[in-house]
Amino acid sequence: MVMHLVKLCVGVSSIEQLERWRNEECERRRAAGEPEVIVHVTRMFPTKKPEIESGGSLYWVINGSIQCRSEIISLEHVQGEDGIKRCAIIMDPEVIRTSPSPKRPFQGWRYLKPEDAPRDLSGPGEGGEGLPDDLRAKLMELGAW
Repeated sequence: MVMHLVKLCVGVSSIEQLERWRNEECERRRAAGEPEVIVHVTRMFPTKKPEIESGGSLYWVINGSIQCRSEIISLEHVQGEDGIKRCAIIMDPEVIRTSPSPKRPFQGWRYLKPEDAPRDLSGPGEGGEGLPDDLRAKLMELGAW
């Protein structure tokens, strides 16, 4: 069974800002001759590694709602310069927009079952991409899409 993760996207105020950061990171990695992946390091290592690596995604909470996801390639054990063991979440650089889903603040990451994950937005203009994120999220919450 596939399992996802959900995490606050700290310091990011929009999907576009996340996409810009991802593009810059891929350019940096390309110039350094490294694989074009995104790496996010977190303190705790998920115990459900096989389920996550079998098709899971990291769902990002931006401005109080899940707004997008990144496909997880692998989870790797890493050790910081301080000697503390951590988890490196290796992801595909593509940011996939999802139907906004309200989410209260929390620390770290949480598991997200596939049936609880918001659906992907696939069509052009689906979900009102031209609208401000907070207005679009409110309209989605009210069932406008």
